[in-house]
Amino acid sequence: MAEETKKKDRGAWFREMKSELKKVVWPSRKTVAKNTGTVLLCSLLIGACIWIFDFAAQSVVKIILTVFGA
Repeated sequence: MAEETKKKDRGAWFREMKSELKKVVWPSRKTVAKNTGTVLLCSLLIGACIWIFDFAAQSVVKIILTVFGA
């Protein structure tokens, strides 16, 4: 009895999921490409900022170590 109820619940869940997926407004290829480009550009810019900060911090540490003879 419990097994039969589980199968009915599972079937209802899949039907509801299919119904909900029909309501989704999927983006066009152009929109996906534009958003992907934006994400890549932002990732590159953030990566460059981190790289610059890391290089500057490393240079400062080297200068401090050179001055204090470590």
